[in-house]
Amino acid sequence: MSEMAATRRTKLAGIVAISLSLLTPCMAQQKESATTAKPAGILKPADLATLMPDQVFFRGQSATVQMRNSGGVRYADGMFTLAALVDTSGYSSGIQQRYQAYLITEVPLELGEGSDARKLAPGAYGVGFIQNDRFIVMDLGAHELLSVGSHHDAEMHRPTPLQVLETPIAETYRIYAGRLFVTMRRAK
Repeated sequence: MSEMAATRRTKLAGIVAISLSLLTPCMAQQKESATTAKPAGILKPADLATLMPDQVFFRGQSATVQMRNSGGVRYADGMFTLAALVDTSGYSSGIQQRYQAYLITEVPLELGEGSDARKLAPGAYGVGFIQNDRFIVMDLGAHELLSVGSHHDAEMHRPTPLQVLETPIAETYRIYAGRLFVTMRRAK
């Protein structure tokens, strides 16, 4: 019986050794991917496709997000700010003039520059570029929360309906609608 027990132990030891040899690379790969955080900065289209919802709620209706006209930022701590144009065809003309995009932020933001800058709490908002070079932020009920100055970038080489780009100033970004932009940064 001891010879039979020894054979079982040998077979069991072999099975354990094979199992461990198969699991070790998988565990190492999981540990590596968990510790390798994605870099902070502008999000790629593939990232946006997994983060941005297909539809968003604003002023009593759902609007389709235009994924081709979206942008966002990943911060060093893994938090996000996302923006995308929306299809506003079902809204009144008054709302369509002010509500062009959806902004989702997990961090407080500072929008605008200098004395015109305003802080925005984390949340989901309707936003738009309006007359008199202004950028407005509205709550989900279409109530205006804040307004900051927008600017025109005559040197923008390839304007698109909406994009988020880095600026030369560290951790400062611009939300563009064509050549119009507003500056944003994470608020302290």
